[in-house]
Amino acid sequence: MSLKAKLFSKLESKEQEMIETRRHLHANPELSFKEENTAKFIEDFYKDKDVKVTANVGNGYGIIVEINGKSAGRTIGLRADFDALPIHEEADVPFKSKNDGVMHACGHDVHTAYLLHLGEALIELKDEWNGTIKLIHQHAEEVPPGGAKSIVESGILDDLDEVYGIHIFPMLDVGQVGLISGNSMAGRSNFDLTIQGSGGHGAMPHTTHDALVAGSYFVAEAQTIVSRRMNPMDSVVVSVTAFDAPGGYNVIQDKVTLRGTVRYLDEDNKVPAYEAMKKIAAGIESSFDVKCELDYVYDYPVAYNHPDETQYVEDILSESLGSYITEIVHPKPSSGSEDFAYYTQKIPGTFIHVGSKPEGVENPYPNHHPKFDVHEGSLLISAKTLGDVVIGRLEA
Repeated sequence: MSLKAKLFSKLESKEQEMIETRRHLHANPELSFKEENTAKFIEDFYKDKDVKVTANVGNGYGIIVEINGKSAGRTIGLRADFDALPIHEEADVPFKSKNDGVMHACGHDVHTAYLLHLGEALIELKDEWNGTIKLIHQHAEEVPPGGAKSIVESGILDDLDEVYGIHIFPMLDVGQVGLISGNSMAGRSNFDLTIQGSGGHGAMPHTTHDALVAGSYFVAEAQTIVSRRMNPMDSVVVSVTAFDAPGGYNVIQDKVTLRGTVRYLDEDNKVPAYEAMKKIAAGIESSFDVKCELDYVYDYPVAYNHPDETQYVEDILSESLGSYITEIVHPKPSSGSEDFAYYTQKIPGTFIHVGSKPEGVENPYPNHHPKFDVHEGSLLISAKTLGDVVIGRLEA
């Protein structure tokens, strides 16, 4: 029996455990940088196993599990994140979140569960493969500055030759695997804008410097960053997502605050987008005699999938078409962001999409929705996909 067949046999025997692990994690979600119990659960899983576990890696609860094969070879990293989101769960499942206002609405419970049991299977077969595997259980993917950057900066992954990760998406059917070569997910910057004016009576606007009107103009002008200041062949998004201007019927407020995000699929647009927004804020100050304070933070970089590693993955997974994989698809790049980008800034690798559309659902709820749900068959497929890749690359 081949090593791949042995690994798949073990994973199949662990499928129900994977599901139970996922349900436990789903019922007990924790927010980014607060995943103390989740981290302990992961550490406890590896107790008494023949591995090296390093906890509290980076700026939070990151965990690196090192598995050494029978002899020297490639060193490959496999990453899964384990934080949840500040969302009140509305999904109708028996293992619903016990932590009100916190939910695994992005599939990180699935990511963690399949990697735990894939890791366990690889440990059980460690005398049959060469090289080193580092399992990267990453905290705080959802909240900047994220966990990935600090894990990379810690130096614990400096010996990696390649790195791979998976994200589940209910927009893809179970059995579909998505690969994107090159820039695959957007870079992200976030901003807060405070506009300080001079308030007064709603019946006498001429005696005020109306911050609300100034803020409204900013919202409209910010749209010209994309429509008039960026190359139309580039993908850039500017969204004002919050506008706080509380007040009464007859009161013109002296201050408003706005918040939003900027996304770009080319790092070359990161700074120009900021410079354009800064100019708009300066123009608002001049036009409305108000003061603008722009707090603009460059956040996750563009996620780049290295073409060679992406092709390696496609070649390996193509051998499994017709078994656990029904189709390899090539989605368009996404304007969503992922701090997996920090790994591939430094280490060759690629980020794989795995379908998780719930059974019998034509229009599934997307990631980050309070009714987000997955097909639990995607756990075994995810484990086999990454297992297929790591064995294929270790044996190459």
